[in-house]
Amino acid sequence: MDLDQKILPILISKGIISQSIADEVKQISINTGLSIVEILLKKSLIAEDDLLAVKAEIYHVPFLSLVGRGISPEILTLIPEPVARKYKIIPFELDHPTDKLKVAMVDPLDLPTVEFLEQKSGKSIFPYLAKEVEILEKIEEVYTAGLSAEVTEALKDTADSETARQDPNLINKIIKEAPVSKIVATILEYAMRSRASDIHIEPHETRTRVRYRIDGILHERLALPKSVHEAVISRIKILSDMKIDERRTPQDGRFTFKFGGDEVDLRVSTLPTVHGEKVVIRLLKKTGGIPELPELGLRGTTLKVLENAITRPHGIILVTGPTGSGKTTTLYSVLSRLNTPKVNIVTLEDPVEYEISGLNQVQINPAAGLTFANGIRSFLRQDPNIILVGEIRDGETTGLAVQAALTGHLVFSTLHTNDASTAIPRLLDLGAEPFLIVSVLNAVLAQRITRRICTFCKESYTPLPAVITDIKQVLGKLFPEGKETPLYRGKGCKECNNTGYLGRIGIFEAINVTASLSKMIIEHATAGQIEKQALEEGLITMKQDGYLKVLDGTTTIEEVIRVAQE
Repeated sequence: MDLDQKILPILISKGIISQSIADEVKQISINTGLSIVEILLKKSLIAEDDLLAVKAEIYHVPFLSLVGRGISPEILTLIPEPVARKYKIIPFELDHPTDKLKVAMVDPLDLPTVEFLEQKSGKSIFPYLAKEVEILEKIEEVYTAGLSAEVTEALKDTADSETARQDPNLINKIIKEAPVSKIVATILEYAMRSRASDIHIEPHETRTRVRYRIDGILHERLALPKSVHEAVISRIKILSDMKIDERRTPQDGRFTFKFGGDEVDLRVSTLPTVHGEKVVIRLLKKTGGIPELPELGLRGTTLKVLENAITRPHGIILVTGPTGSGKTTTLYSVLSRLNTPKVNIVTLEDPVEYEISGLNQVQINPAAGLTFANGIRSFLRQDPNIILVGEIRDGETTGLAVQAALTGHLVFSTLHTNDASTAIPRLLDLGAEPFLIVSVLNAVLAQRITRRICTFCKESYTPLPAVITDIKQVLGKLFPEGKETPLYRGKGCKECNNTGYLGRIGIFEAINVTASLSKMIIEHATAGQIEKQALEEGLITMKQDGYLKVLDGTTTIEEVIRVAQE
């Protein structure tokens, strides 16, 4: 089948190239002897993905992207690693009713290889076309996970998942055995190696999906056979000191896990779903310490506002942002800086995420009557200098936090608002008096987290003129004068799992409560009016801070828009 003869008409019909470009490509091919495909790629007239999609259409085979696809170790046992490497293929799905094994190949029309794979696996092979680089990376990723033998062993013990569910003795026996322990340990070890903050173990109709949140984004990295789900969940429950026979209600637990020199505290939450119990594990590192404020991404005017606010002997400092925007980490960085033998620091949290030596940390327990409000009352009898209240949620907590600040304490807390200026009307909504807010509020910090560009595969590029216009418009006077600066992105490499990002950094805005802003607060000014005045007084907004980090090559414009777009 001559690919060169068929590819140009399809590309024209799809609008990928024009007739004139097709004619030009044909002429170059005649003059140089190069194939049509070689010319299209060499002149960047077609993306590799588009070429493969057209190729798949011509060959009458499906085209598949392997990026972000988890593969069950059960499937990997059907095709050994040496065979996969030699023939550049990867099995990715087994259709049990038809016994059909779906395999990604560089050349799906290679019939001798297809026949050999059928003999080797004992299954009917259904080939898919995929990128060679993705196949090789997936082979590296999934075969080195080393779970195949353990899953196969566990499958033998849990041949009938219904029997396991109904027989507590059988499930107790299975979860104590090596294969299931090894599966759980490997899931956790992978999370540690990939710097994941959360693990999601999710049951579906035919399989169990394992996803990892890396740099704030979920990635599917593993799929397990549904029949080992019960045993794996029960093993995690035993480690977390939960009831393994209770599957109808959500449960919470925690345990500690060591990998190499690192120790992590794991917070575990279960949730009953229609296909079984879902488990989410939050990883909290005990080792490595708390980052300094500049390491978080605080700098310039924003850092100065925060540093001035925390050096005052009393008042309230608020950190705002949605869930998962790094508020707790910022507060811990501040407390680490203030933590000396000369001050008494008490924290009230839900839950305690990091344990810091020298702090008196308390976890709220509403069932026992220990709420944020009751906790603050008790704290004031504990002779504190600095109080951290995990979150201001209601009028009572707001009132007590204000009273604590008025009586000479430095109070830190968080609010769920989108930006710094919105925090002040939110305090008014919660019942705080304007004249009291003016008396106690030192500063409001708002933040988001963006992914850092991977330093191993970072490259510069010239953005579209519209992008530069947008940056200039947002930054205004902050845009560096002189020559146009290029922007940066990550190409994708092994170090960053081909995402182009490695690590995270915050973008911030901080409002300092000045005399003019105090006057506006007393007059019940809106968030918009407060922000406008703050901008006149030198406020750098989150989006501006993000765009400055884009210009210096720390993050990408797509990341800033993703987290900070209004």
